[in-house]
Amino acid sequence: MSRAQQPSRRTVLAVAVAAAVAGVASPATAADNTAAEPDDTAARTVDNHAWTTYSDWRAGTADGTRAVAGHRPGVVIGAPAGTTAYADPHTGTTATWAYATWTSPVHPLAVPSTEVIASWNAHTPAGTWIQIELQGTYSDGTATPWYVMGRWAAGDGDIKRTSVDDQTDGKSTIWTDTFAIDDASTGLRLASYRLRLTLYRKPGATNTPTVWRVGAMGSDVPDRFTVPATAPGLAKELIVPRYSQEIHKGQYPEYDNGGEAWCSPTSSQMIIEHWGGRLTKEQLAWVDPAYADPQVCHAARYTYDYQYAGCGNWPFNAAYAATFDDLQGVVTRLGSLTDLETLIAAGIPAITSQSFLKEELTGAGYGTSGHLMTVIGFTAEGDVIANDPASPGDEAVRRVYKRREWENIWLRTKRYNASGKVVSGTGGVCYLYFPACPTPRQRKALAAVGVR
Repeated sequence: MSRAQQPSRRTVLAVAVAAAVAGVASPATAADNTAAEPDDTAARTVDNHAWTTYSDWRAGTADGTRAVAGHRPGVVIGAPAGTTAYADPHTGTTATWAYATWTSPVHPLAVPSTEVIASWNAHTPAGTWIQIELQGTYSDGTATPWYVMGRWAAGDGDIKRTSVDDQTDGKSTIWTDTFAIDDASTGLRLASYRLRLTLYRKPGATNTPTVWRVGAMGSDVPDRFTVPATAPGLAKELIVPRYSQEIHKGQYPEYDNGGEAWCSPTSSQMIIEHWGGRLTKEQLAWVDPAYADPQVCHAARYTYDYQYAGCGNWPFNAAYAATFDDLQGVVTRLGSLTDLETLIAAGIPAITSQSFLKEELTGAGYGTSGHLMTVIGFTAEGDVIANDPASPGDEAVRRVYKRREWENIWLRTKRYNASGKVVSGTGGVCYLYFPACPTPRQRKALAAVGVR
């Protein structure tokens, strides 16, 4: 699980807004699992937009980049716009890089947002990397600075992939991978945004990064300690590989203290392999041959955020998934278990992020301040079938969790921790990995949950 006993940046984010919701609910209310009427506004709390087509790339502003067509349209370096020096804070080295930029058109948010999370899919061969930035306009007409949402490479030989701390303008702050309005109770929201990609390569080289997808999920999920119940609508289970993070305890502690904190990359690897993604013997050659499931060690290394000092950076996991042939990865929020049923019905499993006390999820046997699991189906009674990586071994990974408990711990935005303090919930965050060319049925299901 992800730092189950330690405050994460999600908890830190909650501190900034907790005052706005203090007193909204009591512990008794938070524990209330009674059924309620579905909320028809749920579908309007999220706006997930992406640039993916040749027309999309042509619509942006290029400075040294060019759009490429084909099976997977993207943007690449054409003639670099110039060179710049980058001092890598995690290696202490400074190197000169040729660069080119692509800036998206302004995207007006259909949901003026309190939070925005960018995600991207790219190929970065050795000697290349990319930076993703966001700049927006607030609902009061003022503008944000350009915020760095990530400096990323698929490998770790050129730069150390990293989020960037200490970015704020007094109205909003970047918390690792999340743009957040500092005080949502004022009514201030992000009304629109644009994204800027900077593609880097060594001066004089001809290789280039290729970005196939870039976008962001804006959301304004209302503060809530409990959510409406949904009625079961599907009985189906997908066949997904089962991997335990716990068998990797103590392995490669340089990556977030070893396997006990590897819920995110372990979940990612399960779904990647569900879609046929495989690592070669050469790619796994660095892993100690005595370790079982070396692909989980690999996933931890290549999702690791050197600033956050963890493997739980949401967009870094989605970007890692997209390094496998013909896979896309996005970070979004869903509104209900009905949304998950829609995806499962089309054969698309999902990775969900949740936090809970031990007594709030029957059968888990633990509590956590943040944990990723893979939802692979639903029982005839509507309960959630999950591959839970916080299991003692691979054979124990498949779990069945009570529907009502699950939807509450996943979809709420506020909860009480073991000390009775108000802390954050993720409000329905999930990763979706799916084919670069989805089938019509998959495309329809993704569109139904706001992803294209």
